[in-house]
Amino acid sequence: MTTFKKFLVEANMIDGAWVGADSGETIEVRNPATDEVIGTVPNCGAGETGRAIIAAKNAFADFGQSDLSQRVKLLQDLHDALLDNQEPLAHLLTAEQGKPLFEARGEIAIGAAYIRWYAEEIRRAKGEIVPAPTNDRRLLVTHHPVGVVAAITPWNFPSSMLARKLGPALAAGCTVVAKPATLTPYSALAWAKLAEEVGYPKGVVNILTGSSREIGAAIMQSPDVRKVTFTGSTEVGKSLIRQSADTVKKVSMELGGNAPFIVFDDADIDAAIEGAMIAKYRNMGQTCVCTNRFYVQASIHDEFLRRLQAATADLNVGYGSTEGVQQGPLVNMPAVEKVEELIDDAVSKGGKIEQGGKRHPKGGTFFEPTIISGATSEMRFATEEIFGPLSAIFKFEDEDEAIDAANATEYGLAAYAFTKDMARAFRLNTKLQYGLIGINSGLITTVEAPFGGLKESGLGKEGGSQGLSDYLDTKYMCLAGL
Repeated sequence: MTTFKKFLVEANMIDGAWVGADSGETIEVRNPATDEVIGTVPNCGAGETGRAIIAAKNAFADFGQSDLSQRVKLLQDLHDALLDNQEPLAHLLTAEQGKPLFEARGEIAIGAAYIRWYAEEIRRAKGEIVPAPTNDRRLLVTHHPVGVVAAITPWNFPSSMLARKLGPALAAGCTVVAKPATLTPYSALAWAKLAEEVGYPKGVVNILTGSSREIGAAIMQSPDVRKVTFTGSTEVGKSLIRQSADTVKKVSMELGGNAPFIVFDDADIDAAIEGAMIAKYRNMGQTCVCTNRFYVQASIHDEFLRRLQAATADLNVGYGSTEGVQQGPLVNMPAVEKVEELIDDAVSKGGKIEQGGKRHPKGGTFFEPTIISGATSEMRFATEEIFGPLSAIFKFEDEDEAIDAANATEYGLAAYAFTKDMARAFRLNTKLQYGLIGINSGLITTVEAPFGGLKESGLGKEGGSQGLSDYLDTKYMCLAGL
């Protein structure tokens, strides 16, 4: 069995040193599949965060002016180090988060791909010379690293979410203070270990664990932190946006979602079922771009439901560390209870459980992949993010009805649709109020394209060329007297 002990670091990285909390307090980290304690991490607060910010500020003085070739080389080495250690990093991720190994391996791989992408993309961060109104002037537009970046990451993708923030920050010449979720801290601390091994200067990458309230407050209050990038709930994101006003920080927010999945009667049903299984059950439904609501056109509703039920029943539920497992546990008991509440609500309002519907016989936080038909807009999952293996099936008659229903939410992160009509696909692009739209595919995230939502699903983009701009300040300089 692959061991991940090399990367199970029970300390924080601050200013190039591995340290504990000032208080000596620690937080237990448990395997959600077994409830066994994997280890502990420091329970840090405002004091340690302040020192990390100072370290990042001091390091920025040199790193922000470093040669482009140096930053590219460091990123390339970091990319290689990730892939060289893909297997132990995947096992570590599965141990603390619960997802199946094949998904964990994929997460490490796409994290490495983000690092490589930004090593390439920073070479294309060009300025421009703007035509001047008079011949004795030259007007220059240039781009510069924003400074100290604070990154706050979630538990569901603890490695790749940090990669999407570290990649552009380090490429631009920014320094970083990162705060991972305490449920899944080790995958983030592994990044600090790898950054140290490939030669990043001290203070460039700082990662600390502990109190979200204290660490977050110290970050938001500090005028030295010039940008905050956050992935998490809309509620917390709104709070951070409000707090950012006092020091006028740049913010990028990747927040909640309520993804619709529309299946039209001209769709390739085989492709739609394949896309549905990926878009719904990846990471046990615990992703912000997971399908929340299936809208199926009336004439194919029964066939789609039958085939989705069969595919869902075939899912292999078990310990993520076992090869061949497709569904692991939910992250904790509150996640289980949330899914149960949504099922109870739907059934009380006329929904029918077609598959699953209860805790899995394996016990703990394992839950049966579930399908509910007869879904209506009055049910809670029509407007609330599920974050679990629950498929809600709605029936619709025509295109306009489906689009109106899909847009009837404050969220606007991801949407999916299956159709062979390309004219319809372009109409959907215009009318669906979502930042990411997948047509005939349930897996659309890629490093080359921007990832980010509309409405209350967030601000800014990650990935693509757009993901770099959030880490750069733009300056205009007028050269006169020429």
